[in-house]
Amino acid sequence: MLKNNEFEGKTILVTGSPGFIGSHLVLRLLKEMKTGTIISLDNLNSYYNTSLKDYRLKCIDSLADKSSVRHVFVCADLADKSAIDEVFSTWKPDIAVNLAGQAGVRYSVDNPQAYLNSNVIGFMNILEACRHHPVQHLVYASSSSVYGNTDKIPFSTDMKVDQPVSLYAATKASDELLAHSYAKVFNIPSTGLRLFTVYGPAGRPDMFYYSATEDLVNGKSVRLFNYGNCDRDYTYIDDIVEGILRVMARAPEKKNGADGLPIAPHAVYNIGGGKPVNLMEFIKILQEELVRAGLLPEDYDFSSHHELVPMQPGDVAITYADTTALERDFGYRPETSIREGLRAFVEWFKQYR
Repeated sequence: MLKNNEFEGKTILVTGSPGFIGSHLVLRLLKEMKTGTIISLDNLNSYYNTSLKDYRLKCIDSLADKSSVRHVFVCADLADKSAIDEVFSTWKPDIAVNLAGQAGVRYSVDNPQAYLNSNVIGFMNILEACRHHPVQHLVYASSSSVYGNTDKIPFSTDMKVDQPVSLYAATKASDELLAHSYAKVFNIPSTGLRLFTVYGPAGRPDMFYYSATEDLVNGKSVRLFNYGNCDRDYTYIDDIVEGILRVMARAPEKKNGADGLPIAPHAVYNIGGGKPVNLMEFIKILQEELVRAGLLPEDYDFSSHHELVPMQPGDVAITYADTTALERDFGYRPETSIREGLRAFVEWFKQYR
């Protein structure tokens, strides 16, 4: 539950609201806020099947109808500067949460322009809007992908992130630099969140856990990259949302340095489980939960339904979050186990399909 009514009476902008993380954040705010306004924004692109985005929006609309909080959805593209300016000038958000952007590591190999338009130009438009229509706090999604391929684990926010292995990662690292510079020059309190492999109900169908589920229940084989030798720090969606809410409520402090100029009110945190799971163990648990839900037969033979293949361009062998800073500053660390999270996803998937 939200503590101390941090957001009561405030106007909160959430970009990417029909997306996986954005929809869960909006739903949580609608459930727990008593007064205020939530502005949702997205361009509803077709990166993946829009029926899932429609489903999430219907869930939001259904809850909004019962809530005392005002909810408004704006269909606009981050790259459309005039549209973003109009949203900020009209609604004057107190807090802006930028979760929109082009996702996906592998898609960036073939479609680089989409990432520049959304993740760089679009984010610049958000920063410019925050400059001309000051907000109390800008929170934006970064990614664990910024760490690239490194032998230094776990990944700490103190590490350099100047060797991305995908264009997606490069755009997210660029966002952090842009946000820091705007914080320094224009004194805009902002916080970047490096999110680690988010999964759960109503998730993105391009993510491995979702596509693997569809393949398995449809009798197809699953490809396991790097011959199954990958470890991922999977983070359940409710844990991600809890982390975002805690960060939203406490903006970096504005203060001046010895030169009389602002010290950039900018911070970056990891939000991850801190417990990497091997791909072979992950798919084993997923299979067991699919059997438990009756989506696979009791005698399902997984050994005949997977293929070991090489690593794909842009992928990394391991992700592993050091959440020390998040625990220190916000007293929070994700705790949902991989089995608990996958069980919730499978139960949702069974109902949704």
